[in-house]
Amino acid sequence: MSNAAPVAQSRIYEFRTSSGAETIDLGRKLAGLLQPPQLLILRGDLGTGKTTLVKGIVQALDAAEPDEVTSPTFTLIHEYDGTLNGASVKLFHLDLYRLDSERQLESLGLDDLLTPDAIALVEWGEKFKSIRKKASGEIVIASESGDARRITVTLKEPSDPPPSHAANPIQ
Repeated sequence: MSNAAPVAQSRIYEFRTSSGAETIDLGRKLAGLLQPPQLLILRGDLGTGKTTLVKGIVQALDAAEPDEVTSPTFTLIHEYDGTLNGASVKLFHLDLYRLDSERQLESLGLDDLLTPDAIALVEWGEKFKSIRKKASGEIVIASESGDARRITVTLKEPSDPPPSHAANPIQ
């Protein structure tokens, strides 16, 4: 008998885009994979298109138009009210690039944001152990050449199976 903790199963999706417009379009499609409550880490170098991807997700949730979505680099958090599968949802887009410590992170009140109807997309969340522990997955964006991007989405499997409408959200 082993004392090892169970290993969480993951679903992994990989995509390629060749322009900012395609990255926004992919964001619209990825919204179908999201189910609150959820916290996803957005990983990628500066300028790889993390906020560009969020523009599409926000638009798919009917929360804002892509040109209204900007990086929360200086404000740290942007909040959007939208709908997902007919239910109200809050989307929080966080950029933790300028934070250096868990103590600074605690001052944001992230735990208060993670309500049952919330989705949090956290840029630079991998810097913080507490975020890594809470995350239900990550989206990694890597530059390939020019505007081409490789986007890998890894979602931890929930303990309950997803609703049937989420079986194949990206066509």
